Amino acid sequence: MPNTPTSLNVPIMRLDRQYAALQAEFEAAALTVMRSGIYILGDNVKALEAELAERTESGFGIGVANGTDSLYLALRALRALNVGVGDEVITTPMSYIATSEAIVRAGATPVFVDIVDDATYLMDVSAIEKAITPKTKAIIPVHLYGQAVNMDALMSLAKAHHLAVVEDCAQAVDATWKDKPVGGFGDMGSFSFFPTKNLGAFGDGGMLTTSSAEKAQLLRQLRVHGQTSTYDHAHEGMNSRLDELQAALVRVKLPHLASWGQARQRIAQRYTEGLQSVSALQLPHTQTHAGHVFHQYTVALKAEAGLDRDAVVARLQELGVGVRVYYPIPLHLQGMHHDLGYSAGAFPVAEQACENVFSLPIFPELRDDEQSYVIETLKKVLS
Repeated sequence: MPNTPTSLNVPIMRLDRQYAALQAEFEAAALTVMRSGIYILGDNVKALEAELAERTESGFGIGVANGTDSLYLALRALRALNVGVGDEVITTPMSYIATSEAIVRAGATPVFVDIVDDATYLMDVSAIEKAITPKTKAIIPVHLYGQAVNMDALMSLAKAHHLAVVEDCAQAVDATWKDKPVGGFGDMGSFSFFPTKNLGAFGDGGMLTTSSAEKAQLLRQLRVHGQTSTYDHAHEGMNSRLDELQAALVRVKLPHLASWGQARQRIAQRYTEGLQSVSALQLPHTQTHAGHVFHQYTVALKAEAGLDRDAVVARLQELGVGVRVYYPIPLHLQGMHHDLGYSAGAFPVAEQACENVFSLPIFPELRDDEQSYVIETLKKVLS
């Protein structure tokens, strides 16, 4: 490990370094779009759709305005194909609010199952079957922090019960299960290009992937107000189109995604090696068949350590380590879901994780001296 500096400011993310490394390419791409006069659903959007479809081993990509819309539009597409209002969609309580928010927006009811453990933080596929009712129509597995859910088991279960699957891949572009990329397992895959994602735009953006020509056509209609031909609107849609400028900028990044992913994996390995002796910490675990892309490197304070996570996070931030908590409140305890009737204790593994997790700085351009400072500062705070 390199010599550790006495003091540094290490943020959770530094987007400016990525910009600096590819500045000429970004500016050339942006200028080309601006000069073209075509700013919505142009050639760059079409190219990015094809590139992500190929990358996910799906037949089709559909560019949309953001990752939240992509989840909602996937559910709207299922609704248009006879999945109706009042149906239930099973998902995890440990995710960003967009996952369950999209279910509610689509008129369905979120039904949660607990996570497996506080080392992967992924939904417990073995708990899904007990949550299935006659109203259940779909499952949304969340590939959290950059690691895939066990998709063999989940797809087998979904097939047996005739359930649709919408993969939430917002944090997991290029993640794999048994060497197959996420976004290509289910009926649809939902991606986000929010700037801090592993493949981020310079603003909002999103993508849906599917192997169904029927669903692809419907999704393209739904993203433009349900339009089937000019001024002919057969469906209740919305305005959710990917900007040509954002698509062009994401395409500059796409050829670098694999090497950036490898850099994240190296950083994760250094964290694991540097922190494995810290008994108070639960380090992240990569499943045997998963290709983890480490959107986040998330650790948890072990309950038996008796430490206050929020106090630890506050002290680290005071010392210049930009840790973040993803996520402090599980979805079933969010105020917007009060009407679902869940209470504390419903999903104890997720609840405990939300009380104890925090994520360390991880991005491809993180310097060795910065990572050393994070490791040594964390050790000092926990000693």
